Amino acid sequence: MTKTILVIGTYDTKDAELLYVCETIRGQGGAVLSMDVSVLGDPSTPTDISKHDVAAATDKTIQDAIDAGDENHAMQIMAKGAASLCAQLYAQGKIDGMIGLGGTMGTDLVLDCAQALPMGVPKFVVSTVSFSPLIPADRLSPDIQMILWAGGLYGLNSVCKSSLSQAAGAVLGAARAVEPPVRDRPVIGMTSLGSSCLMYMKRLREPLLERGFEVAVFHATGMGGMAFEALARQGYFAAALDLALPELGNLMVGSVVNSGPDRMTNAGAAGIPQIISPGCADLIDFAGWQDIPPAYQDRPFHAHNRLVKSSGLSGDERRALIRMIAKRLELAKGPVHFVMPLHGVEEWDKEGQPAYDPEALEAMIDEVRISITVPTTEVDAHINDEAFADAVLTIIDGWIADGSLSINAA
Repeated sequence: MTKTILVIGTYDTKDAELLYVCETIRGQGGAVLSMDVSVLGDPSTPTDISKHDVAAATDKTIQDAIDAGDENHAMQIMAKGAASLCAQLYAQGKIDGMIGLGGTMGTDLVLDCAQALPMGVPKFVVSTVSFSPLIPADRLSPDIQMILWAGGLYGLNSVCKSSLSQAAGAVLGAARAVEPPVRDRPVIGMTSLGSSCLMYMKRLREPLLERGFEVAVFHATGMGGMAFEALARQGYFAAALDLALPELGNLMVGSVVNSGPDRMTNAGAAGIPQIISPGCADLIDFAGWQDIPPAYQDRPFHAHNRLVKSSGLSGDERRALIRMIAKRLELAKGPVHFVMPLHGVEEWDKEGQPAYDPEALEAMIDEVRISITVPTTEVDAHINDEAFADAVLTIIDGWIADGSLSINAA
């Protein structure tokens, strides 16, 4: 079947580049819908979806956008309309994928369009700021693809054609090849880190499969937590085993290795049953290229690899983190159970290991007893011990027995 790709951009200022992408997609046997998100100018030839259509999707006019007072506010009107139309076009079966082009202004808009499309719909961004720290994790959809628009600030040239042609071929190829998620079994979403740090996923996966669930494990290093939250927001999970929470501690202290301010809120808002544990919530993660801030240089330290390194949270900081967790859990609309391993929360939190800090762990345990108001199980073991996994499975089995958790597909 012919796949149709939505091509989004400001066709007044980037007309040649956008038309090149459209022609490349058509040349590979794909079809195109073009969407103009310009405000002031007009394209050389009419697009399938005009700037007037985009503004009208928010009950505004282009004149309203012009009268907004500045380019930022004008483009936010266009972003809202474009995102709404993206969702509508996909729901109507009119598009199979999306590609957008832009500098910072166009990228800002296209990120909203990508988030309007569900996981499994190819979404590509060609941007002059791809992979930049200007783009926070919470602006990225779980399966977004980006390519740097090298040499693409102004005018079509052989350098930027390399990026544009790759992206055009990639989005069409993805639309042809993608196997969208199909929930033929209820899905359990689980957060963890690599098994050198947290091992419970190895103990939990097979028993959960045997109970009739599909298990999706998310790497809690910023982007993974963002994807986990996006799917929880969509109500995708039958249950959330949010057992690795370093992204919350990172958010609390200002590390860039976080998943945005809505971390550990979406499952609760959707009424999804949750089991929570503070796996690896004793560490602050820093990007490998960062210097450790002076305030954390006297802490337990672990250099995991050249991409990420960690310092320990103090006892007071762990207390603050537990209070943050408690506030999020109090808002949950579904069943919640907290599991606290009493002998450590990650592999390096053992005697003789670099993150071992028994006084800080005791502070965390004490704050759990003070602040966590949801049902809580204390496990007289380390988080990587079999007893911890057994405690989680006991909660799951109880929820299945009382009907809180269904083993039938959604």
